[in-house]
Amino acid sequence: MRLTIIVLIVVLSVGSTIISLGFLTSQKYIDVPEISNQYEKLEKYKNELEKINQHNQQVLKDLEEQIKNSDDVHLDQINTEIKIIKQVIKENKEELEQVIKKLSQMESDP
Repeated sequence: MRLTIIVLIVVLSVGSTIISLGFLTSQKYIDVPEISNQYEKLEKYKNELEKINQHNQQVLKDLEEQIKNSDDVHLDQINTEIKIIKQVIKENKEELEQVIKKLSQMESDP
């Protein structure tokens, strides 16, 4: 009888140890917060890129207004600034598209 109780206690101890280690080392439970954290960071980054893009669009609009209302002396400088802003807007849009694609992939692959 004592031997049976000792064997049962040992089996329960070993079993609970194996189950505990299984939960502690399982990657499924560890990766979930990391993925959601990455998703949140990407979402914030996307929002910031959208704000920057809106600001750059406004700057471009203002520069184009300045061209309409300026004399010929400053036109070259304003045109140069417009080219730079357009390039920044283009790069920003490309980056934003990549972030949106990554976010949609993360949403579809939970």
